[in-house]
Amino acid sequence: MKEVRLRFAPSPTGYLHIGGLRTALYNYLYAMQQKGSFLLRIEDTDRSRFVEGAIENLIHELHWAGVENNEGVTLTEDEVSEIGNCAPYIQSERVKEGIYDEYIDQLLKSGDAYYCFCSKERIDAVKDQQRADGKMPKYDGLCRGISLEDARKRVAEGEEHVIRLKLPANKDVVFEDVIKGKITINTDDMDDQVLIKSDGFPTYHFAVVVDDHLMNITHVVRGDEWISSTPKHILIYQAFGWDIPKYIHLPTVLNKSGKKLSKRNDDVSVEDFREKGYLPEALINYLALVGWSPKTNDEILSMEELIEQFTFDRVQKSGAVFDVDKLDWVNSHYIKKLGIKEFSEKVKPYLVNAGFIDGDISEDKLQFIAKTFQDSLSKLSDIVPQSRFLFEDMEMEEDGKKLMDDNAKVLRDAFVEELNGIDEVDEEFSKGVMKKIQKKTGIKGKNLFMPVRAMISGNLHGPELANIIEILGKDKLLERLKKLD
Repeated sequence: MKEVRLRFAPSPTGYLHIGGLRTALYNYLYAMQQKGSFLLRIEDTDRSRFVEGAIENLIHELHWAGVENNEGVTLTEDEVSEIGNCAPYIQSERVKEGIYDEYIDQLLKSGDAYYCFCSKERIDAVKDQQRADGKMPKYDGLCRGISLEDARKRVAEGEEHVIRLKLPANKDVVFEDVIKGKITINTDDMDDQVLIKSDGFPTYHFAVVVDDHLMNITHVVRGDEWISSTPKHILIYQAFGWDIPKYIHLPTVLNKSGKKLSKRNDDVSVEDFREKGYLPEALINYLALVGWSPKTNDEILSMEELIEQFTFDRVQKSGAVFDVDKLDWVNSHYIKKLGIKEFSEKVKPYLVNAGFIDGDISEDKLQFIAKTFQDSLSKLSDIVPQSRFLFEDMEMEEDGKKLMDDNAKVLRDAFVEELNGIDEVDEEFSKGVMKKIQKKTGIKGKNLFMPVRAMISGNLHGPELANIIEILGKDKLLERLKKLD
């Protein structure tokens, strides 16, 4: 059987976004399940949109997420490098090596492509008139009739040009999409797509077909915004007489309002999710479920379980909602599963950057603080707002202020007396002091715990009261209790 080979081929125009990561993930899951290859190729033929450092960022974020390619572009000591027998895997490098030249020449000679010398201004005017006439705006094929010999003379004389695909008239292009089913598009509803731009670089539409063929790609998995382009790609495959890969177009990732995720209105950068403290295992787990469902209906799945269960026939056809609240739930599950040492090291940078602790804090103290909040976090960065009351000036909630009556002052005085009787707060004191206050005052239950919690934390709810007492320590507790006067 032919080896299954899939690729993720992003353009280095910025950060890796959530939709791109899901596309990469689905490619990866299927390739691994089929014991095949997963390639990372960089499609950078649009040099006007190239962003410096974007390739490194793409590779880094995929590596962080655990979506590891076994062929293509990678990082070696922070330098972009390549692994595999189909190098180069960066399209601009393939242009330099002249890889596309022989193939475009073949299409020109067969009559499936032609030189076009029309200016942008002329094409814009043609399309404006077509719109005014209620027609679909597209190139009118003026240069189709120029012979290849005459066209090459004009090219040799330095005349600016592009090379276009020559579409057959009124031909139905039919293909079977693995998810969407049978799709038919007529060539009369398509444009003579540019294959080689005026700068000599191939367009996406030409390079992607040549590269997929030369790299033996068997399955093309991409977003459904590319469905309308697929017939053009199929026509190029047919012109060359090449085998056509299976096409799988994924549903769009939507926000909770049912609109496509956008950087203007939504968090879409993988880097943003990483920096906020989403664990890669959780993000991958949840993202796999955005548009796909396992047979078991389980919601918590490791990468190994995803690989085992993943099939394209369980990917939905319509748009899939990316629900951050659901991601938070999944992420909190993975946070709770972390060992305390690993968890404390993961939250330490957030506490240090907030100025709450020094970088040289003792491991025991760091772990105690971390353990205090571990079960309440949806993401690692939540430890900052949740623990702020411990390290900065306390602001009491309005509900807490309502409890500051005569009984609260009795509790305060009893607590102060206990603190004055010790040198420092330790575990024994923090766990036993509330019983001692209860004995002294006769106040118990919510009437005991709620006012004390409000006095020392400003809140009526939060982590274990004994933990708060131990973390705050004697001096800070006395300072806060005396503010009740």
